[in-house]
Amino acid sequence: MLRAGIVGLPNVGKSTLFNAVTRTRKAEAANYPFCTIDPNIGMVTVPDERLAVLAKISGAAKLVPAAIEFVDIAGLVKGASKGEGLGNKFLSNIREVDAIVHVVRCFENADIHHVDGSIDPIRDIEVINTELIIADLEGVTKRKSRVEKDAKRGIKEAQAELALCDKLIPHLDAGKPAITCELTDDEKKLLKSFFLLSSKPVIYACNVSEAELAQAANTPDAHPFVSKVRQHVAANHDARAVVISAAIENELVDLPEEDAAAYLADLGVNDSGVSRLIKGAFDVLGLQTYLTTGEKETRAWTITKGMKAPQAAGVIHGDFERGFIAAQIVHYDDLVALGSEAKCREAGKLRIEGKEYVMRDGDVVEWRFNV
Repeated sequence: MLRAGIVGLPNVGKSTLFNAVTRTRKAEAANYPFCTIDPNIGMVTVPDERLAVLAKISGAAKLVPAAIEFVDIAGLVKGASKGEGLGNKFLSNIREVDAIVHVVRCFENADIHHVDGSIDPIRDIEVINTELIIADLEGVTKRKSRVEKDAKRGIKEAQAELALCDKLIPHLDAGKPAITCELTDDEKKLLKSFFLLSSKPVIYACNVSEAELAQAANTPDAHPFVSKVRQHVAANHDARAVVISAAIENELVDLPEEDAAAYLADLGVNDSGVSRLIKGAFDVLGLQTYLTTGEKETRAWTITKGMKAPQAAGVIHGDFERGFIAAQIVHYDDLVALGSEAKCREAGKLRIEGKEYVMRDGDVVEWRFNV
């Protein structure tokens, strides 16, 4: 299962957000730095309204949504790449996740201590990104030294690694994350073996106060801190930002879904920030879902974007991929609009696809295979 790591400076609301995302109380949230030392891990279901709709059509007895893991990682401080604070532990934990949820403090509160004594979300963002980039620069420089001799001897793999190092080093040295470096498809494949911290996709969670949630969620560019974050990360980190209020989301943890929705509506907010965050994390990981439905269950299956039908079938079981014959597919939108599989067949919306079919998010599938 793919993992998203929640990171940020101390006291920005990481552990509170983790508790809200995972709907647990397993992460300690306290008003002092490094209250999280060992990472907390929780499985999170991806909100998907389509499952309930499909279940009504097929009479399914159970709903099984897609899921990803969230990891609450210790707070980072300036100098982490040199071992300051819990730096070494932080960096090793972040290497183990597939994407980063970077929590940024976008609220004023004199009662909650900030490690730098003032609120400046852009400074905070760059403190963490600088530490990741410094750690990556050191790693790439060492790697270059290791492969130079083999590259001079004409070993192609070493020459490719050296060329990539030569492209990455000036980019990182300029304070730019590896994810924004322009690379060829082959270089991108090779980059994965470098395990760089700044090559991971990032989604920024702008943590605002309870009083400012409605304004920030509905008109983010009207909120001074959120607006700055959105502009900065889009321009410098090829990333997106979502608005959350960890304090409010934490209050929703113990409420039934309908009560939570009513509570948010009273605040003037249409959707939970946690819901937007989970969907955003799922998206930056390059994931999508296809759906299966029947009397027993309606389920969302997680696949990577661009995956072809046989590989998507193999997510259920290896035999489905090995013995793949074809896929009977109707898109969710067509099935809901027409109301039944039979009507979709009459309208020509039910298709038989072969091995080269590239899956779409929302495909409703019945696999045909023989082992």
